[in-house]
Amino acid sequence: MRTKKPLREPVRDAPGPKPKNYITPAGLQRLREEHRFLVKRERPAVTQVVAWAASNGDRSENADYLYGKRRLRQIDSRIRFLTKRIDAAEVVDPCASRPKTAVTRVFFGATVTYKDAAGREHVVRIVGVDEVDLNRRYVSWMSPLARALMNSSPGDRVVLRAPKKTEHLEIVDVEYAPIPMDPFREPPGAQARAGS
Repeated sequence: MRTKKPLREPVRDAPGPKPKNYITPAGLQRLREEHRFLVKRERPAVTQVVAWAASNGDRSENADYLYGKRRLRQIDSRIRFLTKRIDAAEVVDPCASRPKTAVTRVFFGATVTYKDAAGREHVVRIVGVDEVDLNRRYVSWMSPLARALMNSSPGDRVVLRAPKKTEHLEIVDVEYAPIPMDPFREPPGAQARAGS
């Protein structure tokens, strides 16, 4: 008798050191709130809809059942993603005390003021990958801009090598202050909202 082989191999993480997930305390709190919402409210609400739709009979043509199952897969995928990000998180508080030599240097959590080649001033905050908000000028610590700014001090000139351009920047100021983060908000159309 022939044994069946699985259709595909399970996805495994690449060997080697796990990448660091630096994040601010407020950013980690927002991830935890989203995780809690999905696990405690959204998933149970969608599960109820799927159970009700399954009880209506023919599942192959039941839109509520098909949509609900797809939505459950999306929720479960997001929960797994958030769990991994939270477990790998290394919290760095921008307000924590630093050695005197590090206070004026650019590291994770810094608010940096710099001038571009045209003399215009820009202010960016260096945050975690999960906290990026370009409208508020929050850039990831892994972005080309943040990498160019790292370890520099006021008065230093750095070279930004981005995919489409190379630019010379001058560091004007570096400070470490709280980085405001919007709290997690339930998305519009969430099943938990409709049931609550």
